[in-house]
Amino acid sequence: MADLWLILKQMQLLSPGKSFRLLRGIAGGGMNLTLLFELAGKDAKRKTALVDDYGTYTYEELQESCENLAYHFREEIGLKRGQKVAFICRNHAAFVQSIFAVSRLGADVYLLNCAMSQPQFDRLIGKQSFDFIVHDHEFAELLEASPYNGACMCTEEIRSNLIGKVNKLKAASGGRLVLLTGGTTGEAKQIAHRPSLFNFLAPFAALLDRLELPRYRTAYIATPIYHGYGIAVLLAFFALGKKVVLQDRFHPERACALIRRHEVEVVTVVPLMVHKMLRTDTDALGTLTCIASGGAKLDPSLVKEVEEQLGPVLYNLYGTSEAGLNMIARPEDLAYDPTTIGRPIGRGKLKVMKNGREVETQAIGQFCFHNSWSMTNKEAPWIESGDLGYRDANGYYFLSGRKDDLIVSAGNNIYPAEVEAAVMCHAAVADAAVIGVEDEVRGQVLKAFVQLRSGAVLAEEGLGTWLYGQLAEFQVPREFVFVEELPYTAVGKLDRKQLK
Repeated sequence: MADLWLILKQMQLLSPGKSFRLLRGIAGGGMNLTLLFELAGKDAKRKTALVDDYGTYTYEELQESCENLAYHFREEIGLKRGQKVAFICRNHAAFVQSIFAVSRLGADVYLLNCAMSQPQFDRLIGKQSFDFIVHDHEFAELLEASPYNGACMCTEEIRSNLIGKVNKLKAASGGRLVLLTGGTTGEAKQIAHRPSLFNFLAPFAALLDRLELPRYRTAYIATPIYHGYGIAVLLAFFALGKKVVLQDRFHPERACALIRRHEVEVVTVVPLMVHKMLRTDTDALGTLTCIASGGAKLDPSLVKEVEEQLGPVLYNLYGTSEAGLNMIARPEDLAYDPTTIGRPIGRGKLKVMKNGREVETQAIGQFCFHNSWSMTNKEAPWIESGDLGYRDANGYYFLSGRKDDLIVSAGNNIYPAEVEAAVMCHAAVADAAVIGVEDEVRGQVLKAFVQLRSGAVLAEEGLGTWLYGQLAEFQVPREFVFVEELPYTAVGKLDRKQLK
């Protein structure tokens, strides 16, 4: 109950009147996303809730549009509790309104990765029996070419039909929020969560407390909403009754302009976005006091650059789609060590395991999680994350890489993240990636792809010689390839499969 008390206190819901409003919302609308409007309260009705490329919406307008849309989905589409609705959309208000409307009807919300290819989408349609699909116009051909033959609606149609009389209807509980991971690099895996505030007390309390979200006014969600990290912060800000700014696609120039125009204080990003914005217009980022980075590794040189340019504003969030948010590194934690992912949140359990046993401090193993806010369709109480790392003597955790990325060379276990961090400490290097390639003698040897800073010159021999002073001999790559840019996925993760 400590997490609930912290949330109620930080959201100023401990007074009898506000507590009654919360309970009334639960009784009248059930445990679904529309409860967030009750949390925001009457005072927020005329405040700006959402700004996107198409317009500005107050909390009252947002709630009314969600009511209308839910009524339309029920009466015209026949959508009801327990059915499955897929979304393939960019970041904009019609997407958000549709999610709330579907949740209000008690249907399951499936968030699809917008970067899926036609074969990947077709395989997904073959495995999932969706009752309804909401899509942006740009994905119309994807649907037409697929085996899907059910009901669908374009967000452009939704955007033009949300005006009119508010149609009230009783909300239903029971809908799930389902993330589909691995949709662009492999077979999509279904990750189901109950969209209930009470299922996410610990991570929500951590966002409020460690990121100090209640003291901010405006957030810019730069990460895709279909990514669990993006929708988590979006819903947290709605619960607080604050303003959220969205952008269809991330463009560094437009992102910097949005931050300046709306005096954005909080931004959700992947590290690559921070890097691009710093290269575009550092002065426009002056209002930022909380840069919440997640979804990919945070480079130590980027941590240093943000500190020098913007001050102690960078936070490193670590979580998985299966286990949810699990660790947060605050600016003071990154000052302790720029490579840490921080300490665990809430009362979730974390073990570092190897060969079925928990390892000692400093020993590398797989992160395994057990908490109350993880996926509901898990097969075992403990979730194996696939991430390798360790805990130091002071209780800080560090990532060493993915289990699948482990490279074994001449009997030595090599973690690409450690080698990449060393390469990127060179003053001439902007980015780096390390993979293993087959070798008849050693089994595998290291191959490094290196992106240099603008105007920098560096020879392969010079970089190799420098690394011998930073790493063990077996960790130094045998081959270096200099590239103009490294490949990243749509959510900002390094695409190692493309390198291979």
